[in-house]
Formats: sequence, structure tokens, C-alpha cells
Amino acid sequence: MTCEGCKGFFRRVIKRNVRLRCPFRKGACEITQKTRRQCQACRLRKCLDSGMKKENTHTELAIVIMSDAAVEQRRALIKRKKTEQLGTQAPEVKGLTEEQQKMILELMDAQMKTFDTTFSHFKNFRLPGVQGSDPELPKSIAVNSEEEAAKWNNISKEFCPFSLRLQGEDGTIRNYKYSADRPGKEIISLLPHMADLSTYMFKGIINFAKVISYFRELPIEDQISLLKGATFELCILRFNTMFNAETGSWECGRFSYYFEDPAGGLQQLLLKPVLKFHYMLKKLQLHNEEYVLMQAISLFSPDRPGVVQRCVVDQLQERFTMTLKAYIECKRPQPEYRFLFLKIIAMLTELRSINAQHTKRVLQIEDIHPFATPLMRELYNIMDS
Repeated sequence: MTCEGCKGFFRRVIKRNVRLRCPFRKGACEITQKTRRQCQACRLRKCLDSGMKKENTHTELAIVIMSDAAVEQRRALIKRKKTEQLGTQAPEVKGLTEEQQKMILELMDAQMKTFDTTFSHFKNFRLPGVQGSDPELPKSIAVNSEEEAAKWNNISKEFCPFSLRLQGEDGTIRNYKYSADRPGKEIISLLPHMADLSTYMFKGIINFAKVISYFRELPIEDQISLLKGATFELCILRFNTMFNAETGSWECGRFSYYFEDPAGGLQQLLLKPVLKFHYMLKKLQLHNEEYVLMQAISLFSPDRPGVVQRCVVDQLQERFTMTLKAYIECKRPQPEYRFLFLKIIAMLTELRSINAQHTKRVLQIEDIHPFATPLMRELYNIMDS
């Protein structure tokens, strides 16, 4: 019997076929675990005395020394057997756990129950002024003072020219377009419809959260805090599934929403954070499962103001994040999509920034001209004056 160190030493000496001499000229050095490296000749002698043999025998005390050709032959045999084994077995793919599959199924079910992609239930909404007409705005929403006009002009610089295309029940098409001549009043004219559309989407997001069992198990105070912080973000993610990158429009059933660029170039539009976000996210060509997992990760954010059980929410967010990562590894071919998970996380970070900018803009407009619905006022913490 021999240790791995002496076995390797014996193999190297025999294969090199060298003659060793004792440097101390005694030939009887004491070889121990500490002194074995001091004299190779005496170490070899002890190996031979212990029963290690140079011959290719198979006795209990013999160590087999294979030639280089034999080693290569053995390696080729092992490689061939591995190849044959892989040919008869399907390659192992890391899949989703049973818990992760259930999480995805529950999210997909919640999405299907609460998001009508045809917008057939979006009714009784208010429309802006019709193109070509010049209706007088009520005095309550007219821009009278120079101070108000200055505020509207400042907001207009960041407000993308917005247009609406609506197909009626009888098939007729009506277009509502932004006018650059009166940006303040045009924005005011658009506010009622945008408020109704936002409220419709927000109700779907709230119902989506309520269907998720993990959300229902949280205290009501945390449910409210999470919804206040994430509703707009989930709304943007849902709208991205309706976004047509070729036309730059959101095709929502019989509605088409799009931005117009007065300069006629797309470059200016891409500078707008929201539109740029939609183009970048759409470019990833996400699966529906990846969209709903993004919504869950955004919803269960432990750093939202007012959240009490931060540890519980943080653990839930971690589970949804790992499920997204596992889904990509399982369903997306590698290495083509090896960076997709990181790109999605980066998009969620950008979405947080857009959310903060949007909230600030809504509060600015509400300060000039109150337009928010009761649900919007609750979600944005707008106090009655």
C-alpha cells in the first residue's frame, strides 16, 4: 500500500528511466513523510522494498506503470464510451422546479383574468376635441394667467405630442391629434381621456395583484403600499405587450395611441424616456411568462414607502427573480440569450426611474389643473384642496 505522493513519484521515476544516486553516499537515508523529498534515491529504494514493482503486474502490492501509448489508448477508449453514452441519453437540461412552475401558472392565470387585450370593456370614456374643430374650452380649464401659461409651456416641452385613433362601432374612424399652436389647451383637452384610460388600466392591475395568493397573504397595509408604488410600472409593462415598434403605436383593440414628431424624425422621440423604454423592451422579444414575472418582481418591491414586512416581501421578490432566471436558462437557447436576464433587470431599474418622473409630472399637472379620478388621487396620494 502506498500514498498518492509516493505513487506519483514512483511512476515519474520509472517513466523517465533515470539512475538516481544518494547525495549523502550512504544509501540508507531514513525516509519519512517529512524527509522523503531530501533523497530521491533512498526514496526509490524504499518504494521497491515495500513491494512496488517496475513490471506491469497486478499483484496486491504492485503499482501498474503504463506506457505513454497505453495511456493514450486508454484515454481514447474512455472518450469513445462517453460519446456512445451521450448518444443514447438525452442531454440534461436544468429545468424549473415544481414550485417555480406553479408560480408561473398562477401569474399567467392572473394576467389572463385581469388584462383584456381587446379593450372591449373600456367604455364610457371621455374624448379630446376633434381634429379640425376649435371648440371653446370651459372657463374652468382655460389657460388665463401668464403664470399658468408658463407652467403649461414648461410641461409641454416634456410632453410628447399625443394622438388617438378610434374606430367606432359602425366602422368609422375618428382621429384626435395634438396641435402645436395651443399646447397648453391641447394637453388639457387630452387629460380627461388619459385619466379614464389610466383608471381602467389601474383597476386591472389591482385585480391582478388580488388574484395572486402571495399578495393576498400580506397585511392589507402592505398590499396598499405595494400597489401605490408599482401600479404605474405594471401598467407600462402591460402596455408594452400592445406596442408596435414598426409603427411606434400602441394598438389596443379599436384604439391606436401614438406620438407625433413635429420635426418628422424618430430621433427626437427616442429621447423621451417612456417611448425609449418601450422600444428597448420590445426589442427583447419577451415571452408572456417573462412579462408576468417582470410584473411580479416590480410588484413585490420591499423598498416601497410604507411597507412593513420588508423581509417577507424581499423573499418573495427573490423567488420571482430566481424563477425568471431559471425560466430563461430553461426556455431560451444559449449562448444567444445568456445576457437576457441581466437586460431585464436593467429594464426594471430604468422603469423605477420613469415611475418617479411620471409621478412628479402628474402632480405638476394636477397642481395647475385638477384632472385625476378618485382612484388616481388615492394611488398618487393627492390630497383634496
